[in-house]
Amino acid sequence: MNFRMMTAGALGLLLAGCTTTTGITRNAVEARWLGQPAGPFFAQFGPPISDVEAGGDTVYSWKGGYKTRKIAAEYEKTADGKRGKRISAPRTEYLSCSVQLTVSSDYVIRAIRIVGDRKRPNGPTWCEEFLGGAKAE
Repeated sequence: MNFRMMTAGALGLLLAGCTTTTGITRNAVEARWLGQPAGPFFAQFGPPISDVEAGGDTVYSWKGGYKTRKIAAEYEKTADGKRGKRISAPRTEYLSCSVQLTVSSDYVIRAIRIVGDRKRPNGPTWCEEFLGGAKAE
């Protein structure tokens, strides 16, 4: 019984150590802005829409990057290189990005969480492209 308890405790400690991944950036937005002053972010992209005090930090909610993108219709190609049957209709995408920035008392971005974004099947998301400087394919 003691051996099971010690094994379970050791496994719990091992798993707890694996879940702390604060040094790993997950996307282009985090890679670009974590550890940077918040002033240049707001100067470049506009002011936040709201802020909340959370202990010694401030959590800012920001939304912007409004863009309308037209997507052309897609057609299949025939064997002789001509345009065949339509695969997808033309459409319009309305893009915007929403993030929450956790800023320390010395006005440095400690965390950035993407709240609203437009995902794409391949390539960067709209927030990664707009805020992180990632280039679309």
